[in-house]
Amino acid sequence: MVTTRADALDQLELTLGRLLHAGVITSALCLAAGLVLSMALGRSAVASGALTMGLVILMATPIMRVVVSLVVYVRMRDWFFVWTTVMVFVLLSVTIFLAWTKAGI
Repeated sequence: MVTTRADALDQLELTLGRLLHAGVITSALCLAAGLVLSMALGRSAVASGALTMGLVILMATPIMRVVVSLVVYVRMRDWFFVWTTVMVFVLLSVTIFLAWTKAGI
């Protein structure tokens, strides 16, 4: 159980480290599988799907970092960092929305 602010921040760092590690490893595995499938099968839906999944996971990893940080800061009642993290999340969301709009997705 987390007892002090320092313990909470240490736990946050451990959690974020695990999250980032898992995201990068999962993304790399999907990308590697997509590459191997692409070389073995040529252009196939499975290879394309694996490559796309790898890229989506890679892009989602930092967004998940912001979400996890937000939850922890709310639990800690550290309102300065809550609002700072909310602003980062809003900027990320606007950027993604504008990119999708421009790409026509």
